[in-house]
Amino acid sequence: MSSENLPQSTEQQLRKPRVAVVFGGRSSEHGISVVTAGAVLNAIDRTKYDVLPIGITTDGRWALTADEPERMAIADRRMPDVDQLAESDEGGVVLSVDPGSREVVYTEPGAVPKALGEVDVVFPVLHGPYGEDGTLQGLLELSGVPYVGAGVLASAVGQDKEYMKRVFTSFGLPVGPYLVVRPREWESDPAGARERITRFAAEHGWPLFIKPARAGSSIGITKVDDVSGLDAAIEEARRHDPKFLVESLLRGREIECGVLEFEDGPRASVPAEIPPVTAHDFYDFEAKYIDAASGIVPAPLTAEETAEVQRLAVDAFEACSCEGLVRADFFLTEDGGFVINEINTLPGFTPISMYPRMWQESGVSYPQLVDRLIQAALTRPTGLR
Repeated sequence: MSSENLPQSTEQQLRKPRVAVVFGGRSSEHGISVVTAGAVLNAIDRTKYDVLPIGITTDGRWALTADEPERMAIADRRMPDVDQLAESDEGGVVLSVDPGSREVVYTEPGAVPKALGEVDVVFPVLHGPYGEDGTLQGLLELSGVPYVGAGVLASAVGQDKEYMKRVFTSFGLPVGPYLVVRPREWESDPAGARERITRFAAEHGWPLFIKPARAGSSIGITKVDDVSGLDAAIEEARRHDPKFLVESLLRGREIECGVLEFEDGPRASVPAEIPPVTAHDFYDFEAKYIDAASGIVPAPLTAEETAEVQRLAVDAFEACSCEGLVRADFFLTEDGGFVINEINTLPGFTPISMYPRMWQESGVSYPQLVDRLIQAALTRPTGLR
């Protein structure tokens, strides 16, 4: 019997829904996930929900953490981490994989396991592999616990830039020129891979962008102006993912658009524009999070351009079978057409993140946005849907 069909006890009917905010994780985006969690914890209505913060350390331990959002901010240009917030260096949180139980248990070496009660919904704010890529979503499906955001397939497609672009292309969405170098090719024939990349550059021109296939927050991306910088850029990308992408430079404006699921289906926010960042080569991790480079919301587009990018954003959401939320990133090229770069199924929720800013300008405040996502997750069944 699936958990959504289980009868609720009187206690379950009377108590507030319990939200487990899961953050941190094993990816290189650990720190920004902690910052995002702090913002989400601040926004959850405590008169409406009980909250259980659970941090995942960089080595994969699920830790019970303090509910102290103020300790989850960037300080002195340094990212916070779960180890700083964990209530114990050894204790671990365990979520049952029995779909008949949503019980969370806390264990410490030499101590009797302590039941922490049931969880009604998980709000995952993990970015990158081992959290945003369908792995956590698969665990939650096995456990029968509802969760915010995309399911297993959409999360996996949204994390892997190669297959994301393949899905976009199959649905007729415009994508820019790219090629993929898989681990086996690079490890068995690096010279052949370099030659393929240089032929790509000869066709599409320098500079190129070398990026990990399954990372986010612009981590591991290098802009390469000529062949002399190629090997260092590949090495940097492969530090984060053995598979990497090569993309050509698209000349134009960077436009983003948020998608949020409502009762009648997904809707698009007002779009935003990311202006050129003069202190950086491109809109990289430091520009986004350390130097807090700011976008323009709403983007200065014509009514026709706004309607077109909103349509494409919703089409991308539907093409990848997304749920809950998505941020879609585009280039408005010099010939006046939009090209989709990527989607993010768990976009940043930091105070400076573009996704909540776009919805704020669209009439949905940060607390309302968080509440809508939780409510949607509570009414969505796990399993095939």
